[in-house]
Amino acid sequence: MGNCLSISDASEKILKALPIETAFKFPSPLPTFNQGGEFAKGTMNLGGLEVSQVSTFNKVWSTYEGGPDNLGATFFEPSSVPSGFHILGYYAQPNNRQLFGWVLIATDLSGHNTLKPPVDYTLVGNTESLTIKQDGPGYFWQPVAPDGYQAVGLIVTNSSQKPPLDKVRCVRSDLTEQCEADTSIWESNGVKVSSLRPTIRGTEATGVCVGTFTWQPQNTSPPSLSCLKNTKLNFSTMPNGSQTGVLFNTYSPLIYHHSDEEYLPSSVNWYFSNGALLYKRGEESNPNPIEPNGTNLPQGGANDGSYWLDLPIDKKGKERVKKGDLQSTQAYLHIKPMLGATFTDIAIWVFYPFNGPARAKVKIITLPLGRIGEHIGDWEHVTLRISNFNGELWKVFLSQHSGGEWIEACDLEFQEGGGSNKHVAYASLHGHAMYPKPGLVLQGNNGIGIRNDTEKSKKVFDTALGYEVIAAEYGGEGGGVAEPPWLNYLRKWGPKIDYSVEDDVKRIERFLFGALKRAFVNLVKKIPDEVYGEDGPTGPKLKGSWTGDEK
Repeated sequence: MGNCLSISDASEKILKALPIETAFKFPSPLPTFNQGGEFAKGTMNLGGLEVSQVSTFNKVWSTYEGGPDNLGATFFEPSSVPSGFHILGYYAQPNNRQLFGWVLIATDLSGHNTLKPPVDYTLVGNTESLTIKQDGPGYFWQPVAPDGYQAVGLIVTNSSQKPPLDKVRCVRSDLTEQCEADTSIWESNGVKVSSLRPTIRGTEATGVCVGTFTWQPQNTSPPSLSCLKNTKLNFSTMPNGSQTGVLFNTYSPLIYHHSDEEYLPSSVNWYFSNGALLYKRGEESNPNPIEPNGTNLPQGGANDGSYWLDLPIDKKGKERVKKGDLQSTQAYLHIKPMLGATFTDIAIWVFYPFNGPARAKVKIITLPLGRIGEHIGDWEHVTLRISNFNGELWKVFLSQHSGGEWIEACDLEFQEGGGSNKHVAYASLHGHAMYPKPGLVLQGNNGIGIRNDTEKSKKVFDTALGYEVIAAEYGGEGGGVAEPPWLNYLRKWGPKIDYSVEDDVKRIERFLFGALKRAFVNLVKKIPDEVYGEDGPTGPKLKGSWTGDEK
């Protein structure tokens, strides 16, 4: 986000050893966009309040321990604020990654006092008593808002003197919403600093993230802070069709599969045309072939068990379809507004005909778990969150089993060779959970758990080479996408097959003794529910993230 910073000489020596001393830069310049709408214009009208993202900062205070990797955190004042705009709060970031972030600044467009200075400050915390490596004490101030106004960020100083009242602005209450703590930035000695986000998030939600943070000592209430509200939620800031194409071709991921992966993705139409069948309850002996694009699939309704999909009946066809077809694979794009339409999410859905069996790690031993983990039909996704202020990628969500994780752009691996802003994701062996780095991720602890193995191989899907926009959650030029019939099939993409896992577990137990056997038994008790049973998933439209935020 074009970050730059200035630091004091006293801290320069320490900071040189820390990632945050370097501002993150994308491998390639940001794209340029054709004229049309209000996307990537640099400012945004939230309804009488104009806001802009600032990503240039002056360092105020640092601590050098605690937080991620025990490297501390740094707190910044926004700099290079354009004339007429005002600071709403300061920015904070862990020291274990390159400087990459932003806060919103604002100006009054309405002439109706959407902004006012605070009437005072409250000291919500300081580090005088903390036994940590730091730039001397840091002081954290909450603006005391006038009646009818709300503070949306904190101020940090390196002295006990109150900041000037004109340092920051409070926002009229009708232009704010409730917020909550999000990602931990720094934690030490019972104090926790977290980023803030709107409490209510979704495609129709109006809450706007300010980019500020909260300070909360243990066993105390956090400061009373709000986020902004977009009272002019008409989606004019969303990208149009051609701008969406530029964004996706700029940031589209490469998805690497393990070299031992047997169950690769395919396009939905390849799955249909290669023998996938539609079953109806009560007529199981007479399944129907599925027409291209799913035109004969039942539309709408509810996931009531009346219909489900399954693999071909003949054994040879079944085994062939289970393996997928990488060459046919398509990325299915869902474009949606988030955080009061200040960001665009591009959810990239990928279909796998089959999810393979799980494997367990018990200390130094790897154990296949029989049928545990298998199911027919598997939907995975990666979501790009892109700023509508400038078209810059902020972070990426990687789906992992029933949840997932957000990875900020500065922590992504980008395509080899440089010069490309396309990032890399790794699909785990058999389970297809998405991870940002290759290697082993263990669902468990103490060397015991379910394996998620990833590596770079020749089995790679470049999502930019085959994609289709299947839905857009806003009107205008960018929205109004004709949804394929299969998207509105709201039943299971695979059958539910109940079977006892006891036989698989007992078979494995016979090969274990002593502590290893006890460890395996304890692991079985803790295996996540989604690993047990063979139950096909529902399609993308029934996921909570379709209209809500990612988990």
